[in-house]
Amino acid sequence: MPSDSSLHDARLRATPYLPGWRTPLPSVLIHGGALVLWGILFCMAFAVGGVLAWSVGVVYVVYDTVLLAFVGWRTWDLLRPAAAHADADAAAPAAVRTSVCVLVAAHNEAGALPLTIAALLAQTDPPEQIMVVDDGSTDGTADLLVRHYGLALPAPGTVGPPSIAYPSLRWLALPHGGKARALNAALPRAGTDVVLTVDGDTLLAPTALAAMRQAFATEPGLVAATGVIVPVCGPSFSGRMFQWFQTYEYIRNFLSRHAWMRMDSLLLVSGAFAGYRRSALLAVGGFDPDSMVEDYELTHRLRRHAVAHRLPWTVRVLGTACARTDAPGSIGAFLGQRRRWFGGFLQTQWHYRDMVGDRRYGWLGVAMLPVKAFDTLQPLYGLTAFFLLAYYLAAGQLSPLGAAASVIGLKLAIDLAFHLWSIRLYRRWVGSTAPASLAQGLLAALAEPFTFQLLRHTGAALGWVSFLTRRRRWGVQRRVGVVAARDRDSA
Repeated sequence: MPSDSSLHDARLRATPYLPGWRTPLPSVLIHGGALVLWGILFCMAFAVGGVLAWSVGVVYVVYDTVLLAFVGWRTWDLLRPAAAHADADAAAPAAVRTSVCVLVAAHNEAGALPLTIAALLAQTDPPEQIMVVDDGSTDGTADLLVRHYGLALPAPGTVGPPSIAYPSLRWLALPHGGKARALNAALPRAGTDVVLTVDGDTLLAPTALAAMRQAFATEPGLVAATGVIVPVCGPSFSGRMFQWFQTYEYIRNFLSRHAWMRMDSLLLVSGAFAGYRRSALLAVGGFDPDSMVEDYELTHRLRRHAVAHRLPWTVRVLGTACARTDAPGSIGAFLGQRRRWFGGFLQTQWHYRDMVGDRRYGWLGVAMLPVKAFDTLQPLYGLTAFFLLAYYLAAGQLSPLGAAASVIGLKLAIDLAFHLWSIRLYRRWVGSTAPASLAQGLLAALAEPFTFQLLRHTGAALGWVSFLTRRRRWGVQRRVGVVAARDRDSA
């Protein structure tokens, strides 16, 4: 049985990080070009008048609009009848049943863990095994597993016997080492064709696992897949506001993933609910414990391994596999989450900078990764555009303000149209029960640029600080959303 150290060795072989002095020329030109362009546009703010004074904002708006147009173009197929597209994941029945093990990574998740397990036990096509990977919890998780599920406390580093009441349920007890190490310890012990990683605060829809199993069974080259996730926040006013904004943010993000998937360029597989072909994970060395975003980094490594070994590996997002997950419901929690996400994004971009502009990766190398290269500076462009407007207002410079207002007004009109379009597409994709209101979507489109978007950029700026200072502490996030939703549903 492979150990965590052998997975680490395989990861080093599969991921030859480049030394800092050896960055390929295309990557230098793309990343450097985005920075040089910002410098030129910033200087123009004090050298010219009219709309050109706000060129940094114009470029930011044009860039975002082009991406919206791309998503609208590449998601047009979702207008087809649901039975016709169905994510193309149920084209034919599988000849051999694909076995599935769900790994529930949990560290101090005793409040939400019973809900996660209950959702797994209620699947229409239940997994062969559910393994609670207890990453050194100190909050009563052990007592919960013993008393509520009849599991025996295993020796550290071992998998205990199955529950008598729930035969598919097992318990792997580990010293605290982080999610990546916990999952790596569980991978060799799973023994199934496919492993699903589910966070301890994520609730799968009853048919989610069946959709995942079918996708892997009918597509031999599929090595990683993500479901569509809906954020759930706490019941406070702040929580309701953050859930409102994040709901529509997630809708756009998952439609964007579908668009990039159609270009065979999907990179982001959400660790809260993801499926992997276990043999592929073992081949590339499992999850990277040194990464701030182990799920995002892993997809890059799978892509690199596939190109290096000429393997027909694919990555998918499945609209038929849905889940709800706990999301931050306060400014502090939200900024902490986005700081970690963006810091990990930058870390991954740096480690895999050789892939940017590389034609061997197809559209992933020549389109998706250059877009991500520009995204590294998106908070710089966005915050600069905002503060320039504040500066013009304070200085009484009406000419650039009026020109900028025209650009912003046009952008708001485009965003409103796209919000309506995206909600319609999303409902066709995941079903009519999707938590999306057209009226609320319009309000979100109007309010977001001046509120939530600024918070996103601030969190990304903090991510730059984390990346440059190598501070990787995420902090503690209280899991209140899914528990509060349970209480509302049962009331």
